[in-house]
Amino acid sequence: LANAGVDILCLDDDVGTPTSMILNPVMWREFLKLRMMKVIELVKKSKSDIHILYHSDGYIEPIIPDLIEMGVDGLNPVQPDVMDPSRLKEEYGDSIAFWGTIGTQTLWAWGRPKDIEEDVRHRIETVGSGGGLIVCPAYDIDLPEIPLENIVAFVNSARKFGSYQ
Repeated sequence: LANAGVDILCLDDDVGTPTSMILNPVMWREFLKLRMMKVIELVKKSKSDIHILYHSDGYIEPIIPDLIEMGVDGLNPVQPDVMDPSRLKEEYGDSIAFWGTIGTQTLWAWGRPKDIEEDVRHRIETVGSGGGLIVCPAYDIDLPEIPLENIVAFVNSARKFGSYQ
């Protein structure tokens, strides 16, 4: 993929649950980290300006420093009901970008458009401050479970609040 010219390579494992990691972080480091680090090294050797995006649902805070060390540029998704996006920004925001942060499954399904707008505004002001945020839903948006009005509110709010100065 790097040789074909892609700009972003997405690696994923889904090693988190809503409350903990599926694998103990020590086991993750033993069985997955070194292999993934070799992939990243080979990819960046082939295309030095490629960006690496890592996807895992759930709580993966214990391995975020490892991901940064390995050369991961972005983390997807940051689910605000599982990991605090503002705290992650404060701790790691100079080293990794965050993708997601908007809404919980409950907010998307049962929240009102103004709740979505407030969440978008808050995340852009906090996590997006200084860059490093790709604002998008933290969960899959499946119709008809998610009201169309909430999706429209997200798009309009991202346009309204989502420009960097």
